[in-house]
Amino acid sequence: MLNSSVLVILFTFLLSFICTRYYRSFAIKKDIVANPIIRSLHEHQIPRGGGVVFSIIFVVTVFVLGLLNIFKFEFLMVIGVGGFVASMFGFFDDVVDIRALLKLFIQSILAGWILFWFDGGVLTTVDWLPVWLSWFVSWFLLVWMMNLYNFMDGVDGIAISGAVFVSMALIVVLLIAGEFSSLVLLFSLLAMSCSGFLFYNWPPASIFMGDSGSVFLGYLFGALIVNTTMTGVISIWTWIVVFGYFFADTNITILMRILLVKKWYQAHKSHAYQNIARVLKSHVKVTGAIQIYHFLYLLPITIWTVLVPNWAPVAAIMALMPAAIITYCFGPRFSSD
Repeated sequence: MLNSSVLVILFTFLLSFICTRYYRSFAIKKDIVANPIIRSLHEHQIPRGGGVVFSIIFVVTVFVLGLLNIFKFEFLMVIGVGGFVASMFGFFDDVVDIRALLKLFIQSILAGWILFWFDGGVLTTVDWLPVWLSWFVSWFLLVWMMNLYNFMDGVDGIAISGAVFVSMALIVVLLIAGEFSSLVLLFSLLAMSCSGFLFYNWPPASIFMGDSGSVFLGYLFGALIVNTTMTGVISIWTWIVVFGYFFADTNITILMRILLVKKWYQAHKSHAYQNIARVLKSHVKVTGAIQIYHFLYLLPITIWTVLVPNWAPVAAIMALMPAAIITYCFGPRFSSD
């Protein structure tokens, strides 16, 4: 069984690597490209929508393994069906640019799909919280998660390498906790499918994941947060820590824009990582620094949340604070838009 799983994981990586290369040529021929605009940090056309490759490879693999009874039916519905819809919706947006209200409507349906199959999420178990309010809060956070990943796809390699880190860190968490479940295989498949794409998206990127990748990853991680916190396999504090940089950057950025910018909801390039990349004139330095932050700072704290769970809330604060300070100093206050 172990040997078969390793082969499937390696095959997923190779398939993602090879298919991304072919998709890149296809996107150029069909003019599925990102053109330089005022918000862009790039000067040339770059193929986009590449996230459809690693997301569909991941979804199909999960479906096949589900037919072999490795994954439960609920996982097939949420990860398989829902993941496929999220990827296709994102890809359609990459090609034709869907209006904001329609995007919100589809994201709302996807969030509801997750909650339907996972019994409303962990908040439904809170006695003093009305059921309708628990569903609403969970729905809101899931929609926010899908948008969060889109917000973090602003410089080469940052979003996809973040997905690889989160997947690998949670594999470590599960193994330390003695959870040798199908979740380890699931995160391994995700890490490898994303790694195949990372070769082309690492700065200087030759392809972008687009919404087909960012919406899919936001949807997938949101679904996994709901499932694992409800079952108690992974605590919410551990999730906050592994997403420490992403959570701090996006939330502090949006709060500061609400305070500082009249039309705060418009598209912008005022994230701290974008401003720093613009000043340094380098994507690789920023993405590389964030990955160092992930592995040398967040990973040990993530492990701490498992080994000493009583201190997990403190660990979450420690994970968020450095990125929050960086965002405060170099985020919207540092921008001209």
